[in-house]
Amino acid sequence: MELTNNSLVDDVRSVVVTTLGVEDRAESLVPSTPLLDSLPELDSLAVVELIAALQERFGIEFDDEDVTAEVFETLGSLAALVESKLR
Repeated sequence: MELTNNSLVDDVRSVVVTTLGVEDRAESLVPSTPLLDSLPELDSLAVVELIAALQERFGIEFDDEDVTAEVFETLGSLAALVESKLR
């Protein structure tokens, strides 16, 4: 899934930063930044909180099959899923 909207990446980054409380690292989060297994703040409970925050922010719904390790691999892969839900 290729991401085409840079402002969407910024919006997803903002949700990730706020939800995980990593404001001090916000500028270092780029589309290729690994998330799962790289950010200690992103545990199973945080994944649930992040999904809820993204759904609220973008007015989208995630299905159970959307919540995979591949989706949470990088900031870019997460933003790509959000982008696909907005279409």
